[in-house]
Amino acid sequence: MAGKPPAGDPVQDAPRVGPAQHAAAGLPAVTESLRVAQRQMGLSRTARTLLKVNQKDGFDCPGCAWPEGDKRHVAEFCENGVKAVAEEATLRRVTPDFFAAHPVDDLAGRSGYWLGQQGRITQPVYLPEGADRYQAVTWERAFEIIAEELGALASPDEAVFYTSGRTSNEAAFLLQLFAREFGTNNLPDCSNMCHESSGSALTETIGVGKGSVSLEDLHHADLIIIAGQNPGTNHPRMLSALERAKTAGAKIISVNPLPEAGLERFKNPQTAHGMLKGTPLNDLFLQIRIGGDQALFRLLNKLILASEGAVDERFVAEHTHGYEEFAAAAAEADWDETLAATGLDRAAIEQALDMVLASERTVVCWAMGLTQHKHSVPTIREIVNFLLLRGNIGRPGAGVCPVRGHSNVQGDRTMGIFERPSTAFLDALDAEFGITSPRHHGYDVVRAIRALRDGDAKVFFAMGGNFVAATPDTDVTEAAMRNARLTVHVSTKLNRSHAVTGARALILPTLGRTDKDVQASGKQFVTVEDSMSKVHASRGNLTPASPHLLSEPAIVARLARAVLGPGSATPWEDFERDYATIRDRISRVVPGFENFNARIAHPGGFTLPHGPRDSRRFPTETGRANFTAAPVEYPELPEGRLLLQTLRSHDQYNTTIYGLDDRYRGIRGGRRVVLVHPDDAAALGLPDGTYTDLVSEWKDGVERRAPGFRVVHYPTARGCAAAYYPETNVLVPLDSTADTSNTPASKSVVVRFDPGRGEPVA
Repeated sequence: MAGKPPAGDPVQDAPRVGPAQHAAAGLPAVTESLRVAQRQMGLSRTARTLLKVNQKDGFDCPGCAWPEGDKRHVAEFCENGVKAVAEEATLRRVTPDFFAAHPVDDLAGRSGYWLGQQGRITQPVYLPEGADRYQAVTWERAFEIIAEELGALASPDEAVFYTSGRTSNEAAFLLQLFAREFGTNNLPDCSNMCHESSGSALTETIGVGKGSVSLEDLHHADLIIIAGQNPGTNHPRMLSALERAKTAGAKIISVNPLPEAGLERFKNPQTAHGMLKGTPLNDLFLQIRIGGDQALFRLLNKLILASEGAVDERFVAEHTHGYEEFAAAAAEADWDETLAATGLDRAAIEQALDMVLASERTVVCWAMGLTQHKHSVPTIREIVNFLLLRGNIGRPGAGVCPVRGHSNVQGDRTMGIFERPSTAFLDALDAEFGITSPRHHGYDVVRAIRALRDGDAKVFFAMGGNFVAATPDTDVTEAAMRNARLTVHVSTKLNRSHAVTGARALILPTLGRTDKDVQASGKQFVTVEDSMSKVHASRGNLTPASPHLLSEPAIVARLARAVLGPGSATPWEDFERDYATIRDRISRVVPGFENFNARIAHPGGFTLPHGPRDSRRFPTETGRANFTAAPVEYPELPEGRLLLQTLRSHDQYNTTIYGLDDRYRGIRGGRRVVLVHPDDAAALGLPDGTYTDLVSEWKDGVERRAPGFRVVHYPTARGCAAAYYPETNVLVPLDSTADTSNTPASKSVVVRFDPGRGEPVA
């Protein structure tokens, strides 16, 4: 039998701290998965649901974007996937009576954990201007309200249409089509906050802003380098691929400021050996100082160039551009500067070099630890340089692997959710629908917040996500949202963004991945694209949480009809009736989706073309893969300060907080902790267990403070600290972003500690 949601917020100011763990998954993961699933779904619903997760005839996990192989396990999910599914398939319900009992001010005072635990929203609700709580509203009236506000704008560019990575290909395509027919490219998405730096760097260097590897490439690699990523918590199913690679003889180097249990040992719950003993994964752990990755790869490149026979000269000559300028820059790499930037010792770097030179097939994986710094784009370009030198792009078992977070974040971008679309995409869209798309660039996430803050944007529409909790500079962002005329959120359950509203607000409840989707033409399915460019179908199998829910495509189609009116020649009604008609249009607009409906009928779907991977064809301006030669950068650390990275606990996925524990790091019952190396803590006078405020320092001189964090002595890299987001997003300045990509620099925040004012925060 399912459990009830918590009536009150649990105390979060007294976390218990024990030893960190040195292995991931195993029996504890199985036990925790079953406990969470039973509490949310009950036993029979748990079995019925979990057996369909990531199956060819089932639904795509609403968690991460890690791909599945052609052969699936019966239990093709991980602990955090179970948590994501359980919260969506929960039996708990948020009805209009709930909103009547909880004014918006009450919701604003609740934790994200408490809000998410309340259950599925069952009806559209509306917060009128001047009201103190949401009230039930019909779908018809909800769309009228949005049409009123959009129609009152002085320009379409005063509207912002945000997309979360949970949104299906079909819904994303419709949303960007609607926005552009309405007249704006203001289509920020969660990519702006995560892998935008990857896309920027890869598009410039290899011509495609996506990874170039498949699961099979990982399985057959000689060397896998995992930089700035914690797969044990953020992409747990990746551990199975790493285990398989290790079994085949691969070596693994992890590059990270923190030791992570998942890369120390993986206890595969699918096998008896895994449950009992597990497989050690790391062959070399480079505990790098935050932001030192570009310096590390630049020095490795210098050392490769100096090693006889190490450069794939034929590949470089036939397929690359800019080699001479790059080689001259790499020759200037300095050992002393690199050791200072990275915090590593010479012997460790030389050991890494030996492993690189011994490998004929190398994959480099990375995630937010590389993409959220001022110099993230040149860092990823340097990784591309590293791979190009030895011909490790377009070779089986080798390539670039930016590991995406949310389950269709890559697909949404493919479908046109982008504030800076290509001319070719817009030309194809206009030719297909007979519209004239705007050609000027729109707002990304950071620019959208500035526009809302400054009154240049007045309507904010979010297709999923938790915008307020995901974005930087929390106080600035929340004030910007409250400056809007109307905020609209398409959601399955409550989150912080529903409590930080414009003058008017709507919450539009939608079907989840687990829900059956039946429209006028019959049962529907949607599609998603995983982190390795595989497109496949997703079919829910549960009766929806309420008869009042609409699917995401239906919401966009009805919104478009209400806003654009009879003057629109786009067949919005047909799109809602039958999603195959959407896919027909996608097939004529988006390259790689030709014969979409026929190809998606194949169990397991199909893989999109990728020139660099498939044929060493690089669609760049030069027609070749581009070496680059940016100056080496790394964060400077003032005296008496530490460099803070924001990160997830094991009990969360992005901004969704499943619980208050971080089992692998030995932390239970609280989230307001800051991890500090014992020697740094001693130098700063911070005994373990001290409570302190964290205060960030940036060039604008504004004091940004996160109060009441418990100091935990932890083996971080020296000079570095770590704490969970979204609690620490308040410390990240809105204007502190990566060059080129404009991604918030959440992984390199200079902080000071103020223990005199630090008190526990409930």
